[in-house]
Amino acid sequence: MNPLLQSFALRGVTLANRIVMSPMTRYRSPCGVPGQEVPGYYRRRAENGVGLIVTEGIGIAHEVAVDHPDVPRLHGEAALGMWRRVVDEVHAAGAKIFPQLWHQGVMWNVENEGTGSGRAPMRPSGLWGPPDGTISLPPQARDGSLAPTTPMSEEDIQDVIDAYALSARNAKALGFDGIAIHGAHGYLIDTFLWDETNRRTDRWGGDRRQRAAFGEEVVKAIRHEAGKEMPIAFRFSQFKMQDYKAQLASTPDELGELLGPLADAGVDLFDGSQRFFDTPIFEGSELNLAGWAKKLTGKASMTVGGIGLGKGSGTARHIDDSQNSANNLERVIERFERGEFDLVAVGRSLLNDPAWLAKAKAGEPFEPFDPQNLDRLT
Repeated sequence: MNPLLQSFALRGVTLANRIVMSPMTRYRSPCGVPGQEVPGYYRRRAENGVGLIVTEGIGIAHEVAVDHPDVPRLHGEAALGMWRRVVDEVHAAGAKIFPQLWHQGVMWNVENEGTGSGRAPMRPSGLWGPPDGTISLPPQARDGSLAPTTPMSEEDIQDVIDAYALSARNAKALGFDGIAIHGAHGYLIDTFLWDETNRRTDRWGGDRRQRAAFGEEVVKAIRHEAGKEMPIAFRFSQFKMQDYKAQLASTPDELGELLGPLADAGVDLFDGSQRFFDTPIFEGSELNLAGWAKKLTGKASMTVGGIGLGKGSGTARHIDDSQNSANNLERVIERFERGEFDLVAVGRSLLNDPAWLAKAKAGEPFEPFDPQNLDRLT
């Protein structure tokens, strides 16, 4: 584990090591306010040595940002007060923490009951996604979402950008160490990047460079609020909730055209989300998604996907309950030491066991993976 225990400087922040807790939604924030157990939940991972905590997705201050009442928000006095407690607890345990800013976009109200708003979901071109994609959603959820809606107006777009900026301002005031942006998995920013859902003919659509414009403006707005010292991380993916076989880009050059504007706008770290870290992305190279992001942009990158778990079986799923605990760290370290990525994000393994990193450092076997931990207060 020694290579992964080196410190790492990211803009104005130094992380104690290269292990990051990946964001995982838990629905433990009634009415958007983190519950009383949430500070302890994050602190336990920090106490066991994790260098950086990236929180579960937090809804930005927009009416249709997130659709479940128990998903946390980053606005409102009560929610901000609890997040301050989370930040203080994580800092006291010696780790850094970023909030992951989230707008569900076209996925709003697909799986869950809505927030009561009469507004339609935010869709770049009024499109949800393909009617025949590989999904883990109930078929009726997709069927009920396929009808086109009104594309986002200029006012809609500016409102969302402003909401990201406000959330970044709140995060800085609360003492968070950086900002993470959810730009993956078929949520709002991703649907601007994806040609399947962005068919606009104005400045927000067109070729890959133009499809990156919305994400670019979000990053610029966050950078303005965050200042020069706070790092910005950006999560992106090939797969989407609307289609697990989707490709954001089919070649490295195409991916570079999408990520380049985001890097220029102020992203410091690209979080390449894939279902298993050891899967090559493009033919002719062993590089994974994080590896390509680093190579194409020159920015730091973070790998994620199945760390501490075996490859799942069966159909594609966002969370694969068929997986079992497995020590694949040797392969992670091999890739890390050849410079493919800079940070290693661990999701379900840390959700399954707060002491996962302590066990990894001690060479102890990992706890058997228990899917029920996804619903338990751990």
